[in-house]
Amino acid sequence: MKKTLLVFFLLITGPMAMAGSGDKSDSNKDKIELTEAQQARLDEMKARVDEIKEMDFGAMSREERKEIREELKSMKAEARETGNGVYLSVGAIIIIILLLILLL
Repeated sequence: MKKTLLVFFLLITGPMAMAGSGDKSDSNKDKIELTEAQQARLDEMKARVDEIKEMDFGAMSREERKEIREELKSMKAEARETGNGVYLSVGAIIIIILLLILLL
């Protein structure tokens, strides 16, 4: 039992220690190149978000705030679609490792 806990601890802490020691320049290489149309749409969305940040929400009605919230959610979903990435949280990785340990 102690050996399995030690192995589990080493498997968890090893990648975490190495994750912090990587160069920041390597992450810039993985950025996705956007087409001109996608870049133009991204610029439009950034401008709209800046406009929304400048608005006075206290003077708006409840329906207006709800419309703006829905607009922001749709822009966020659209921005995520252009990334096309798959991300795993730390909790998901721990669960996967635990399942692998239990099954193997």
